[in-house]
Amino acid sequence: MKLSVRLAALLTPALLLAAACAPQTSDNSASDKDEQTGTLRVWLFQEVNNAPKEKVVDAVLAEFEEAHDDTEVSVEYIPVETRAQRIKAAFNDPQSAPDLIEYGNTDTAGYVKDGGLADVTAEFTDWDAAKDTDPTAKQSVTVDGKVYGVPYFVGVRALYYRTDVFDELGLKPPTSQAELIATAKEIRAARPELYGLAVGGAYTYGAMPFIWAHGGELATGKGGSYASAIDSAAAREGIEAYTSLFGDDNCPAAKCAGWGGNDTVTAFASGKAGMAIGGDFSHQAVEAGEVKGRYAVVPLPGVESGSIAPAFAGGNNLGVLRSTSHRTLAVDLMKRLASKEAQGQLFQEMGFLPTFTDVRQEAVAKDPFVEPFVETLAAGTEFVPASPAWAQIDASLVLPTMFQEVVSGKKDVATASKDAAKKMNDAFGSMG
Repeated sequence: MKLSVRLAALLTPALLLAAACAPQTSDNSASDKDEQTGTLRVWLFQEVNNAPKEKVVDAVLAEFEEAHDDTEVSVEYIPVETRAQRIKAAFNDPQSAPDLIEYGNTDTAGYVKDGGLADVTAEFTDWDAAKDTDPTAKQSVTVDGKVYGVPYFVGVRALYYRTDVFDELGLKPPTSQAELIATAKEIRAARPELYGLAVGGAYTYGAMPFIWAHGGELATGKGGSYASAIDSAAAREGIEAYTSLFGDDNCPAAKCAGWGGNDTVTAFASGKAGMAIGGDFSHQAVEAGEVKGRYAVVPLPGVESGSIAPAFAGGNNLGVLRSTSHRTLAVDLMKRLASKEAQGQLFQEMGFLPTFTDVRQEAVAKDPFVEPFVETLAAGTEFVPASPAWAQIDASLVLPTMFQEVVSGKKDVATASKDAAKKMNDAFGSMG
């Protein structure tokens, strides 16, 4: 009987230092081997409560090992916070690299540029389940028309609101962006101890729907060649709408300008806000807070009454490393971990939304809470530019800086967005 290795521990500081200092010029070329036996190494992300994820993964691995003689799997759960240096080091040191990794879907283009991920277009195309993959989820594993992994789960944001506050003030859930802003300010006026709608100057993915709802874009282009569009007329309208929510009449800039997404959800969960933009992944935090039993969720409204603002389609993917010497086995395991059955189990255990449209509908039937998030996905989502420059733009806080400059009064929308566009274009240009 085969025994699998299960490593679910955080890295020691020494190991982290070794990873961060790994050679940066090593060869990460594709292996000329495709071994059908041996040990596969897998890196998955460590969750706050990892036991439910391990349960799902272990079930998949047991079936995989049963199907492949003389094969076992070594799984290491790595901290999300240190993924960048770990994975970069793995790309540059094939001898110690895993065969299969979990990675954030905004990292795809950068990892492809680094030459770390294997092109699995043919295998993805031949995968029966692929036809039911959400188009935006597929986009998150696609660069220049080639597929570099499979979507693992997806996450989107919607509008959480306090049912008790709305009942007390005779309010209805807003159906347009104008109603949303007006409702936020009405709550603040009637209940000054509350933020009407908790917003954050560093909450990039909460602000993006306002830009997209007005017809704006982050950037235009394809095939690795992008130009910023954050200073277009449509994008500026969205920026103005979002930044109008920072002030004493809703969420004071002195307090809220520095907030990120977690801060806004925490404010709502602790009973300090009438509304917040949160993800399906925020559910457990809200349920554990002061507002348990006194809230509901609806899609974030768009500009037109009854419309839904396009949301950012976040989530994680699985990818085979280009350097693997077990390509066939690694691809098979990747498909099994991201199968419809496994994604359904991840939803049951962790609340992660499946990337398959049919499995998501089954999830709604089992748990009505996810319906507004599935509605949001069905209405159409957006994604960040498929450029390795996005990681640099995100890490440099280009968009948060722009929002904060506006809400602090340092710059008007036109100037701040123009400056942000220049920074984005510099990043795009640096990638060639």
